Amino acid sequence: MTGGEIMKSFVDYKSKNIGIVTEVRFPLVKVKGLKNAFLNEVVVFEHNRLGQIYSLEDSTADVLVFYKGLLQTGSKGVLTGEKLSLPVGRQMLGQLIDPLGNPLDKDRIKREIGEVGGIGRKVERYPLEVKPLGIGKRARIKKSLHTGISMVDFLVPLGCGQRELILGDRKTGKSALLRSIAKAQLTCNDNPPVVIYAAVGKRQSEIKALEEFFEKEGLLKNMVMVATSSFDSPGLIHLTPFAAMSLAEYFRDNGKDTLVLLDDLSTHARFYREIALLARRFPGRDSYPGDIFYTHARLLERAGNFKTDRGDEISITCLPLAETLEGDLTGYITTNLMGVTDGHIFFDSNIFYKGRRPAINAPLSVTRVGKQTQGKLQKSISRIVNDFLIKYETAQNISHFGAELTDETKQILIMGEKITEFFDQSYNLILPQDAETALFALIWQRLIGDDPRFPISVCRLNLVKNYTHLHVQGLLAQLSKVEDMDKLLANVLKKKEELIKLCQTD
Repeated sequence: MTGGEIMKSFVDYKSKNIGIVTEVRFPLVKVKGLKNAFLNEVVVFEHNRLGQIYSLEDSTADVLVFYKGLLQTGSKGVLTGEKLSLPVGRQMLGQLIDPLGNPLDKDRIKREIGEVGGIGRKVERYPLEVKPLGIGKRARIKKSLHTGISMVDFLVPLGCGQRELILGDRKTGKSALLRSIAKAQLTCNDNPPVVIYAAVGKRQSEIKALEEFFEKEGLLKNMVMVATSSFDSPGLIHLTPFAAMSLAEYFRDNGKDTLVLLDDLSTHARFYREIALLARRFPGRDSYPGDIFYTHARLLERAGNFKTDRGDEISITCLPLAETLEGDLTGYITTNLMGVTDGHIFFDSNIFYKGRRPAINAPLSVTRVGKQTQGKLQKSISRIVNDFLIKYETAQNISHFGAELTDETKQILIMGEKITEFFDQSYNLILPQDAETALFALIWQRLIGDDPRFPISVCRLNLVKNYTHLHVQGLLAQLSKVEDMDKLLANVLKKKEELIKLCQTD
């Protein structure tokens, strides 16, 4: 993309192609007199407010506006001959912006949405909607994406360039997982990506809490937050995930991996449905417009692992959220997104109410490309854990027999409880990959977890604290330089005294 001026104000357009507002049906206005207009063309109204042509008829156009108030019957609008774009650049890092690139003040007071500012200032701009790159520009996903959450890394591994749907009922920990993944990528990565967080139609208090969390953790300097509140225009809210993806494409084109977190697309679909109904489009299933699948597909297809002209690869990893109702995976938007993405992680409310965190239902979660990114050791561990969990579930089903259980079944039940405790992890605690591997090996060997003074949660916390020392990092890295589980366990036995001490002292 080439640089250009920020969009001009209403009085700066010399075009005589001016239309008059004849009807206001917020967030849509009907404008008469706009000749030679095209779909998605930007319209500038009086007071320098922006709109976008949503649909065209013989002599009128429905224009989607991105602000509340000021427009009324008789207001004037002028065609610009341009499509929507937003300013991009490294100066966006650390910023909280709206989908049009306007910075939002920290306390979200006195903000102006859709107002044209900075007239004449040269900036680079990227369009909000572009055609996804074709198959010839894409590469196989080969690099793993470490989340720092043991259950995800062992059972539902992710890859850089993957599109993995996070779904579940409200308040089951989906957004918390996104925050943890962002933290893991920015703190446990030698070459951290740029993280783009899109908060779609959130409460203002939630946006403020997100910003404060990332600032407190020291992550915001490597992030861009694109946010809209539920008080904003549905037209502006609809643009939020597209703006996030455009920013990701800018960093991709400049040789930087990106991680895009879309929170969430169920809210996005509801606001898009509101726009479509007000535009009197024919409603489909659950009153959603017929192009809702296409809308989300063309958004998510912009993510992936891409070849560059330099011969290397750059990825845009996308983790969209979707909301289920009472654990129903057959909802319209849910199944649409499951069909577009490369797998999903399902948060189960029943597991959540049992007090387990993260409340992920592993058997109902899928990763289609994540396992191909694992090394030989991680594949070996993942295979062993999955096989054991099947045995553990079978043992649980017959555990009511009590005294009649065999010794082998009893041992499976005991180890199953320890593995469950290992996967039960605070979102605030991020495990480096080598520490994750070593901790699991110690549990599998029954070297930790039996002493009530040092439960697995305490051992995990101590190991993470001690991991800050370089000699500990070297030790754990050396243990993991093997290709199968048996060799890992042999290495752990050789260093068991030192490893147990690391787990029992902070």
